[in-house]
Amino acid sequence: MPFLKDTQIEETEIAHLKPLFESQGRLDAAIHANHKVNYEVTRPRRILALLVEIGEFANTTRCFKYWSNKGMEDKDTVLDEYADGMHFFLSLGIDIKTTKVDYEVRNPGRDLVSQIHLVYSRIEDFKKDPQEIPYVKAFSAFLNILPLIGFTFHDAELAYYKKLNVNYNRQETNY
Repeated sequence: MPFLKDTQIEETEIAHLKPLFESQGRLDAAIHANHKVNYEVTRPRRILALLVEIGEFANTTRCFKYWSNKGMEDKDTVLDEYADGMHFFLSLGIDIKTTKVDYEVRNPGRDLVSQIHLVYSRIEDFKKDPQEIPYVKAFSAFLNILPLIGFTFHDAELAYYKKLNVNYNRQETNY
């Protein structure tokens, strides 16, 4: 049974990420100041956090739950978990000083389970070689999940900013 085949988006859109990188940089600076850490010492933990967040996102889609007839969770829940992954991808991009800020978002032509596997694989490649090319491949694979679940980059962008506010609030309340 194909997952969400009827809701897949076929168009290509451009994700302009410069404002998100800037917003993430400000949040990262606040976190670094609050916790007396920096990008270098937190990179392994941020990569693990990214892998965990992608797992949590996959759980909301239920795409791997062949034993269940329940569908994907509500849009807000799915996008909230996706936004968590975006936070860590953006932070890692700032860490390695990526210069790529515009990405094509398009249907990758594979099912959601395969695409999530690809994201995990590309993150492992980045972990071994934390440079721009492996990073871009991983982030591109992650962004290309959106058309498979019927969402646009704009949907993800709005969810990112919503979660950004939550994350600032967490810093202010000693989360």
